[in-house]
Amino acid sequence: MNVQAYVVRDEQRPPDNVLLQVVQRGLRAQPKHLPSWLFYDERGSALFEQICEQPEYYLTRAEIALLKEHAGDIAQVLGPDVRLVEYGSGHAIKTRLLLEHLATPVAWVPVELSIEPLRLGMERMAAHFPHLPIQPLAVDFTRPLRLPVPPRAPRRTVLYFPGSTIGNFEDREAAQLLRKMRSEMGDNGGILVGADLKKDRATIEAAYNDAAGVTAEFTLNLLVRLNRELGCNFELGGFRHRARYNAMAGRIETHILSQREQYVRVGRLQIPFRKDEAMLVEYSCKYSVADFAALAAAAGLAVQRVWFDPERMFSLHYLTRAA
Repeated sequence: MNVQAYVVRDEQRPPDNVLLQVVQRGLRAQPKHLPSWLFYDERGSALFEQICEQPEYYLTRAEIALLKEHAGDIAQVLGPDVRLVEYGSGHAIKTRLLLEHLATPVAWVPVELSIEPLRLGMERMAAHFPHLPIQPLAVDFTRPLRLPVPPRAPRRTVLYFPGSTIGNFEDREAAQLLRKMRSEMGDNGGILVGADLKKDRATIEAAYNDAAGVTAEFTLNLLVRLNRELGCNFELGGFRHRARYNAMAGRIETHILSQREQYVRVGRLQIPFRKDEAMLVEYSCKYSVADFAALAAAAGLAVQRVWFDPERMFSLHYLTRAA
């Protein structure tokens, strides 16, 4: 297993006082909100993998279909001797489809906050590519990265951001993230980023409200985490999941709704909730091709190529520095 040593840091769980401050600040705001990274404790990461397998969740199937159709062409555009830096690598199932077509890749650098998915992804990738250097980073990809020294000089560094995770950021934050990636890829580098496409409301909303209730369990697991790590007393029966498509903003908005008037202990505070009061926990933005080109331009990037799955549900964009 060609994996360089790395320091495992539990950045999934910040110090208690920092986590408490983040949660208290969000729940005292109007309207209430919590950051979506709170979803991804060990249980949350496992539930997200289950979400990807639900029949209503078209995104993963569409992205895999896209890569099966176009991975050879994508690899030709990227060229040989690529260092592939993957944001939010998780179990890295989709990445294997791309790496199978890349000519003489220099290294794969998975960047993943959750330690267990990072470990499993590395093991699977090493089994498929025993000679591929793997240089993992157990860090938050939204912060500036210090990339490891590659085993040999790459022709270009390509930052790969699969899934539709870019859609979890508001436009201003997404542009900031793309600008950071522009800096990290270097002068001759590129960014390969997935984006979910706008489509009919019923299809989109079904993907975030699966009949089996896995997404609802995933959402409410955030409260389980706060109870465990901060000693809060959220009663799960007193809250419910809601995900609706805001067509004007072009995004799914996921909230946790209070089922009744109640107070919840968060540290030394008693946080009041009104009946039907909502706290925002995630955005999932959808794009047209023109929308995404405008977002890229705001970050000083230009779209060189766009690929689609056969049903045109999902898109993959290759970005380079704007002239």
